[in-house]
Formats: sequence, structure tokens, C-alpha cells
Amino acid sequence: MAKNQQKNVAPENIEAVTKTEAFIDKYKKHIVYGICCIIVVAAAIICYVQFVSKPRAQKANEALFRCETYFQADNYDKALNGDGQGCIGLLKVIDDYGCTDAANLAKLYAGICYAQTEKWQEAADMLEDFDLQDDAVISPAALGALGNVYVNLGDNEKAIKTLLKAAKLADSDSLTPTFLLQAGELYEAEGQPEKALALYQQIKKEYVNSMAYQEIDKYIERVSK
Repeated sequence: MAKNQQKNVAPENIEAVTKTEAFIDKYKKHIVYGICCIIVVAAAIICYVQFVSKPRAQKANEALFRCETYFQADNYDKALNGDGQGCIGLLKVIDDYGCTDAANLAKLYAGICYAQTEKWQEAADMLEDFDLQDDAVISPAALGALGNVYVNLGDNEKAIKTLLKAAKLADSDSLTPTFLLQAGELYEAEGQPEKALALYQQIKKEYVNSMAYQEIDKYIERVSK
């Protein structure tokens, strides 16, 4: 949310806008939170499937692998659109290989590429189209990224719902409290400190081994005033 947008905001909403901007600044690196895990797990899936899959799926995996090389190098344009040589690009992997696992993962990578280049609506479209699986790493990270994209689109309500869903799906000491903390700060930005407090207290009670736990008291104190 650009700062010049504040000129069109009613005075009583200025504080909420400012808090939302602070959230975006604080968590801009978390737009791709868990991305290292995504890469590791996705690569493991690809290596496995290449040896047991049918030819079409194998070609899709190989095409995705070439895109991942550019993705990991932060070259998001070539990751998305290809290099005109050996890499066809994530968008073409999606178009050419339909319902394969590789095409589904390509939607996730494409969504993150768009988010990293601040093309928020395109990012949302791709991440919404990603088919969530019953796993504790890739899908929660995808939802967490989508939640942060919604914040940048100005939809805090949808962001909160998505982050809470990500927290529940992750069910881990690393991802879950992070997403709960983000949702809590958005509740604060929306003027709902009691809901934020409930999430902060949940972190304090259930996630004592998390990094979020180490600083949760200051959040609890802030909304308890």
C-alpha cells in the first residue's frame, strides 16, 4: 500500500492504514516465508517422480527443474517466461502440462515470482489456483504467502482468514506461531485487539519452543492496555 494512498483515507482510519503499512514493511521478507523448505521438498518430489512417473509427467518435471534454477537465482522474469533456450518458463509449464504435479508446483512458484515483483493480483490468481495438499510444509507456506499478498491488495479480512488457515494446516512450532502472530497484528490494525490477544495467548500457551514465544509477552502487553 503506497504512502500516497493515505491522502484519500478518512482521518479516523489513518491509524489502521499506518499499522497495515507497518505490517507490510515488517513482513515483506515473509511473503515467501518457508521458501527454502518449499524448494527442498519440491526438489525431492521431482527427483522421486522422475524415476517412477509416466513420460509426460517426467517431461513436466524436467521443465520445472529448469525454471527452478532461475527462481533460486532470483531471476523471476526468466523463471516465469523462459530464456528462449532450454527453459520454457513456469507459465508454459502450467499451460503445456495441465494436471501434472509439476504444473501445480509451477503455479506456486509463479505466484511467488509475481509477489516478489509486486504484481499482487497476478500473485493472488496463481496462489489461489495452486492445489493445496495435505502436507505440513508446502501448502501452509503457500497459504502464508497468499495471506501476505492479500495484505498488499488491501484485503486484511481475507488475509487474516488465510493466515489462520495456514497456521492450522502447518501445525508446527515454526510456521504456525509465525502465521498466528501475523494474523494477530492484522487484527490490531483492524481495531480488534481482543482477537489479537487470543492469538498471542495461544502462542504463549502452545508454542513455547518457537521463536515467536520469545517475544510474545510484549505483544500481549501491548493489546492488554
